[in-house]
Amino acid sequence: MNILPTEIPDVLIIEPKVFQDERGFFLESFNEKAFSEKAGISDQFVQDNHSRSVQNVLRGLHYQIEQSQGKLVRAIAGSIFDVAVDIRKNSPTFGQWVSCLLSAENKRMLWVPAGFAHGFLVVSENAEVLYKTTDYYAPQHERCILWNDPDLAIDWPLPGEPILSPKDQNGKPFSSADVYP
Repeated sequence: MNILPTEIPDVLIIEPKVFQDERGFFLESFNEKAFSEKAGISDQFVQDNHSRSVQNVLRGLHYQIEQSQGKLVRAIAGSIFDVAVDIRKNSPTFGQWVSCLLSAENKRMLWVPAGFAHGFLVVSENAEVLYKTTDYYAPQHERCILWNDPDLAIDWPLPGEPILSPKDQNGKPFSSADVYP
């Protein structure tokens, strides 16, 4: 496993070791010991989620203000532009974001720790995304920041308007969003 740092030290790109031959490939998508020793990720995962979306679907920027979730994200079909935004008020990187292209081809994963808003844009014809979370989904604590907030200025690779859910259309501006201490 290869660990690649990002501009925000707590967010990591993880490249699993892939064994590939004429039959196909094999990889370990999660190994608790390896993640702890190599990436310093010792959080316990309690829930796995799977989504399928068509091109230009943008999901996010989501987080839970209580029962905060760390997420280990990967694309198993297609490709996504994945984004993590630091919303920890006392962090030196508060309000900054990082992105990574996750795809079935590159097999990369993104570790988004608790304290971050998360979102992604489908850049292929469609994509299937799997992600593990460190806490359970709690709709009463769910929050959403506007995907196109001018203070964040995320450079989404969009050819036009994204396809959004009503929840994502009604996200809050970053300046008035609930954030972590």
